[in-house]
Amino acid sequence: MIQLPPAKAYIFDMDGTITDNMHFHHEAWMKFIALKKLGIDAATFERDYHKGTLIEVMARFFPTLKTEEELRQVGNEKEALYRNTYGHLLKPLPGLPLFLAQLKEKNIPAGLATMGDQNNLDMTLKQLNIETYFHSTTGGDQVEKGKPHPEIFLRAAEKIGVDPQDCLAFEDTQSGITAAQAAGMQVVGVATQFSLEKLLDLGCIVSVKDFENICLK
Repeated sequence: MIQLPPAKAYIFDMDGTITDNMHFHHEAWMKFIALKKLGIDAATFERDYHKGTLIEVMARFFPTLKTEEELRQVGNEKEALYRNTYGHLLKPLPGLPLFLAQLKEKNIPAGLATMGDQNNLDMTLKQLNIETYFHSTTGGDQVEKGKPHPEIFLRAAEKIGVDPQDCLAFEDTQSGITAAQAAGMQVVGVATQFSLEKLLDLGCIVSVKDFENICLK
């Protein structure tokens, strides 16, 4: 069993952390790029475009769009493409529902901190059948600065009413780990993107492949 340190609240990233879906997002991005005839290959997209909030990504794609409303509208097209194509395929990582139920039984609040928008957030929690386990959720449309900036984790802790240093975060990406650490949180790395060893190298206090065999103090 893997024992986690005590915490007053648990803050979860969504994509790649509670469900192994990052490959679906990548495929949706590539479909979107093709539909918009942007002529950007996968490596260039990941290196130069795929960072920050959805609005920030769209601003890099479409520099002629000047208002947030225009950028959000085109960003919503990509997210709808993702939901309509891949939403029904999402599954929780092994052990997640039971782990969340244990937190609820122990009255430890759980928050969600995802750069996904509200529609993606609602769809994912419903598809995974875990809506009732979260005290509150924070989506990318509620913050100005995306990961690796700590804003979203700070906002999630604020909603729960717990000091960030008393929260334990769960993340799968380097930018997410950096964001949670910058907010003052210890981080459990979830190995959907990186190896268990790489997550420890990035500063995670524990690394897990899923939510099975986790013990709460």
